[in-house]
Amino acid sequence: MIGVFSGMNQTFLNLGILFFSFSFLFQVVTLPVEFNASGRALKILSNGGILNAQEVPKARKVLVAAAMTYVAAAFMSFLQLLRLLLLFGGGNNDD
Repeated sequence: MIGVFSGMNQTFLNLGILFFSFSFLFQVVTLPVEFNASGRALKILSNGGILNAQEVPKARKVLVAAAMTYVAAAFMSFLQLLRLLLLFGGGNNDD
């Protein structure tokens, strides 16, 4: 029974790498959306009278920092994907 599944290990690894690639692609695609949301939020906060002129630069820093967390997460996903490809993407190394 174990012999049936032993040949499928590389298939499962490849599927995992493929699904992780889709996850990384989704993160990259959503980056502009997040930056746009931060810009829109700042406009709403300043135009709506929620923030005064002194608070706007501080709010901008906070919103940029929040958006940069998405950049950092995408970068870490890229590094993890690269690691997976280097470790397991070469196929069968038993040659």
